[in-house]
Amino acid sequence: MTKNTQNTTVNTQNTTVVVTGASGRTGSRVADALRGAGLTVRAASRTRGFDWEDPTTWAETLRDADAAYVVYPSDVGSPAAAEGVGALAREAVGLGVRRLVLLSARGEEQALAAEEALMSSGAEWTIVRCAWFAQNFSEGLLAEGLVQTGEFVFPAAEVPEPFLDVRDIGDVVAAVLTSGDRYVGRTLDLTGPRMLSFREAVAEIDAATGSGLTYTPVPARSYGKILTGMGVPAEEADFLVEVFEGLLDGRNAHVTDGVRQVLGRQARDFSEFVRESAAAGAWKR
Repeated sequence: MTKNTQNTTVNTQNTTVVVTGASGRTGSRVADALRGAGLTVRAASRTRGFDWEDPTTWAETLRDADAAYVVYPSDVGSPAAAEGVGALAREAVGLGVRRLVLLSARGEEQALAAEEALMSSGAEWTIVRCAWFAQNFSEGLLAEGLVQTGEFVFPAAEVPEPFLDVRDIGDVVAAVLTSGDRYVGRTLDLTGPRMLSFREAVAEIDAATGSGLTYTPVPARSYGKILTGMGVPAEEADFLVEVFEGLLDGRNAHVTDGVRQVLGRQARDFSEFVRESAAAGAWKR
């Protein structure tokens, strides 16, 4: 990437960023933000010939790129993530892709191995550790259950969480990749601006939609059985139960100023996400 040494910003002209998971929850917003910042986005997906499970497909996507946003499916803390992230990072560095930004999870001990694999690859790395996504209530498996049954069943008890709008992740990644080396070698802790329990979050959605939505807390092990009943493979369900037992114990029940430090503005509030998503029909039944 071409760096302006006077203002430590990047000349975005002819700068190409590979975005893994470009059609996913964070990847799509990262891609939008990067394009808005004037960078060229190269989507990495199976439909475009990139397959996380087939390393022979990686080089074609990575070659001649300047940077990459790395999202490991289905979770950065999964047993295969460290090996996969490390291998991709080394491949990228070998092909001249120096800047790598890894999506990680705030407070998830299982993710530390993947983070270390990225850091030891020789890349100019940045890690973004993110709070629970606000969009988990409007997109994906959990959101489908909420719409279909009107009930959000989850093993979070009454633990508060600073829900993070994924659009802020996109904006932060774009800022990281257009700010020269300012964020190289740094781990950014990103949260929303206020604490809400999952019950309070669902109540805000219900107030905006009038759909009679409710929240039902369940033990993590019981939730694992619910996941397998929804078609999630047993091994993956067991892993998620392990993650939730740790993440939802209150360790993340505090707000950070990470978004403001990077963007110079407050993180988007959960109420903004709810208002806009409700207007777009996200919870229409």
